[in-house]
Amino acid sequence: MEKMRFYDEAAHTFYNKLDVHGYPLHSMDLFAQSFDRLSGNLADVKSLESMALSEKWHKMANFGTEILKKDRVVVVTDTQLNIVYATQNMVEMNGYQPHEVLGKQPRMFQGEATCRETTSQVSQAIKDQRPFEVVLTNYRKDGTTYECHIKSSPVFDKAGKLVNFIAFEKVA
Repeated sequence: MEKMRFYDEAAHTFYNKLDVHGYPLHSMDLFAQSFDRLSGNLADVKSLESMALSEKWHKMANFGTEILKKDRVVVVTDTQLNIVYATQNMVEMNGYQPHEVLGKQPRMFQGEATCRETTSQVSQAIKDQRPFEVVLTNYRKDGTTYECHIKSSPVFDKAGKLVNFIAFEKVA
């Protein structure tokens, strides 16, 4: 904290020498953007934890670690693979706002450059209700491609019934 006092004094001296007096608001803009992102991520953690409790998931992932520390996008689908939840940080990965993907299937991110062999492996894992981890060429909203590392697994309730699929995604 002692170093901050010297910074404040130096900043005060510097800005007092200028004709325009004020605080460097551009740094507040950066802080506000970072704070907004963190707030959104924390809201996603809370929403996913709430979903896990209400759906009575047998095992709950550590959403705080996945989203806040590993910076992963989380996508939850129903058993028919319709997206029921997507974290707000998805927009940074592929340009889609979460509300734009709700009700759609993850294949909306695939295209001509997506490896059909890998998607077949994913389909088989989903059919067999087993976890999988792959890297797929996906498409952003603007049509550009990106390599998406996907770690996914089925989600069962406490009675052992399949209720959802969850994917943790990050640009590879």
